Amino acid sequence: MQNPGSTTPDRVGRFPAQARFADGAQYIAGRLRKGTSGRTHAVTDPATGEEVLTYELAGPDDVDAAVAAARAAFPAWAGATPGERSDALHRFAAVLADRAEDFARAESLQCGKPLKLTREFDVPGTIDNTAFFAGAARHLQGQSAGEYSGDHTSYVRREPLGVVGSIAPWNYPLQMAAWKILPAIAAGNTIVLKPAELTPLTSLLLAQAATEAGIPDGVINIVTGTGREAGEHLVGHPDVVMTSFTGSTAVGRRVAEIATATVKRLHLELGGKAPFVVFDDADLDAAVQGAVAGSLINTGQDCTAATRAYVQRPLYEAFVERTAALMETVRLGDPFAPGTDLGPLISHVHRDRVAAFVDRARAYARVVTGGEAPQGDLKNGAYYLPTLVTGAAQDSEIVQSEIFGPVLVVLPFDSDDEGIALANDTPYGLAASAWSRDVYRANRATREIKAGCVWVNDHIPIISEMPHGGYKASGFGKDMSAYSFEEYTQIKHVMFDNTAVVRKEWHRTVFGDR
Repeated sequence: MQNPGSTTPDRVGRFPAQARFADGAQYIAGRLRKGTSGRTHAVTDPATGEEVLTYELAGPDDVDAAVAAARAAFPAWAGATPGERSDALHRFAAVLADRAEDFARAESLQCGKPLKLTREFDVPGTIDNTAFFAGAARHLQGQSAGEYSGDHTSYVRREPLGVVGSIAPWNYPLQMAAWKILPAIAAGNTIVLKPAELTPLTSLLLAQAATEAGIPDGVINIVTGTGREAGEHLVGHPDVVMTSFTGSTAVGRRVAEIATATVKRLHLELGGKAPFVVFDDADLDAAVQGAVAGSLINTGQDCTAATRAYVQRPLYEAFVERTAALMETVRLGDPFAPGTDLGPLISHVHRDRVAAFVDRARAYARVVTGGEAPQGDLKNGAYYLPTLVTGAAQDSEIVQSEIFGPVLVVLPFDSDDEGIALANDTPYGLAASAWSRDVYRANRATREIKAGCVWVNDHIPIISEMPHGGYKASGFGKDMSAYSFEEYTQIKHVMFDNTAVVRKEWHRTVFGDR
């Protein structure tokens, strides 16, 4: 029996979005303005279906205005010293800390995340990431000088690129916006960010906080529109020199197609289908806890979520039984209720998509627990019960395709070779985890599993100092860390002739006497 929570009767005071964004949901050159597409969009609370904000969508003219503002702001921001940019980002982090509760409430309201998750994970993680890049801003450096050719001295400069156009998804709108904005501006670039039209609130708050912190107008701009209209226009804009996109692999291919037409630098963080490999010497209780937490984080709407558990056969039956039992204790409910563990999916449309995956799987697999929407107090929200599936074949849709919901598929394996081979047997390679008490076994798994991150005896934690990004169809490029920072720079080789006279010997070698 699932253990649903209950809705909170008093929903007043969550986040006054209509009042906050009465001037519009586009943030260009330091002020809010209305979109010019001629169409509106409603942000809804996925826990209730209630409207939170209706705003005018951005059109191509808004994108053009935002890019122009970013282009105008670029020379002064790029010309600021690293210390000046660092100081501005430290002030930015302080403003975010002061506004933490606003950010947590807005994120919970637009996404359906439990408030305890946004308070303890999303917002503190964003503040920490801001502080990290405040420090990184002082380390925009090339390589030391050296003489590599005769009397010539060479060195390498790292320089900002220009205007960056970024597109962020709806599953972690605050953190994904920060992951794109922070390394870009720390390196001296300016940015135009398009958040998902479902979840623009915290991106807009982030830009306003930056202005309050003293980051100049035009350095950070937000255009809130559809991917087909605003997003594609941003990616194809001739004054945008780099595109950073987080989203599905299918849309990532379309972004790449548009970006390559203008020879843009491209950063893609795409889908995932993370394997969770449990060897027969693993701590079973820890693995069960990890599987439930790792598969249900953010209601499974996480590209690194544990979606495929491969369990060595001696532990398989016990793992299935205990994982199903633990899933049934998870409390679904109002995201603002203190006892809620799991909120709704982002929308009823997405909930129906997740349900369709599970319903199709019933023809070839067993749904052990879950597999339906809860009723009662939660029936109006986009809720879906934590779901455990067994008996699916490795090549089946539910094993191979990204579901993006609270669904975990469990499959057995026999040898270590088989377990690692199954883990690698999808097009994706974003994240994975291996569970074992044997350091040699675990080390082999980290070496041979093809993913951008492999956890050992854990699944899901991230830190600002380390990179996040994938292999294979999960894209390329890194978020967070110094590796991300470097991607928002370009390298220039500078070479000096150290002699006091103009050399003619090299010219004669090439052209002869003239």
